[in-house]
Amino acid sequence: MSKEIVNKVANSKLITIDLEEFYPEGERIIFDISKWLYQDIILKEKDFRESIQQHNWSQYQDNYIALTCSSGAIIPSWAYLLITTRLSPFTKKIVVGNLELLETVIFQEIISNLNFDNYKGKPVIIKGCANKPIPETAIVQLIENLIPYAKTIMFGEACSTVPLFKKR
Repeated sequence: MSKEIVNKVANSKLITIDLEEFYPEGERIIFDISKWLYQDIILKEKDFRESIQQHNWSQYQDNYIALTCSSGAIIPSWAYLLITTRLSPFTKKIVVGNLELLETVIFQEIISNLNFDNYKGKPVIIKGCANKPIPETAIVQLIENLIPYAKTIMFGEACSTVPLFKKR
């Protein structure tokens, strides 16, 4: 007589949230404006505007852009704003900063649009492993939003979770 193997995890009321499932398609690009500076340090407005005018902005269609300046030059804020006016018709999101900040901003928007009523009174596992760059800040924000709703919050995989929160 053999016993039937029962998948207790599949039969439980656990809800797993895998932020990787929300990861939006689109290339993440660092747009370095230092190439448009005179001697990598000085922004000459006339030359800068000419470079912006001649650049092919359509190549960034449906991408996510992190604007930066790698030369360490002090860049007036209007320079990033001017670039944004050209990029925004083509891109999904633009930030001034690095790729980590870009991912954080992307996930802030995703998490702020989730319907947390679906997790009311339920045990929730936030999946820990991911093949895509999920910022830790996104997980923190997710937990902040889940606490008023979830019965319990755990982190990891169903077979080995770390308990984080239990409603009293």
